[in-house]
Amino acid sequence: MSIEDGDSVTIEYVGRFAEGSVFDTSRYEIAAEHGLVEAQETEEDDYGPLSFTVGEGDVIEGLDEALVGMEDGEEDTVTIPPEKGYGEFNPEWVREYDAETFEGMVGQPPEVGMHVHAENGLHGDVTAVRDDLVEVDFNHELADTTLVFEIEVVGVW
Repeated sequence: MSIEDGDSVTIEYVGRFAEGSVFDTSRYEIAAEHGLVEAQETEEDDYGPLSFTVGEGDVIEGLDEALVGMEDGEEDTVTIPPEKGYGEFNPEWVREYDAETFEGMVGQPPEVGMHVHAENGLHGDVTAVRDDLVEVDFNHELADTTLVFEIEVVGVW
């Protein structure tokens, strides 16, 4: 039976950048092999198959779409362009804040690389601190990135 929107699925996956390096996976051994375990300070229990309902927006659009028509046990490699992944880089999502205002909102001095959570639910990273201005990029870290996923369907219900 082919997967349709509304079906619940469980998949194993390896996410790669277009040049081949691994950025995410459900498989601990692959994460360890590619240095993700140390980089992300994760443990074996943090890895495992991913379960979700196709078409509900639980995963990026391109992955949702790739699963439609696949079957339990099937494997495929799919290339997902930015517009079906984490979106294209939007320069309007890079904001500048007065350093004093920023510190009042966040509760600590700004530092490049700091991850912040905005009141509107967005997450951003401090990308520059200069003079009295703090630059925060609210684009997803994988915005403007083509992704390649090796997926294996391990359950459909």
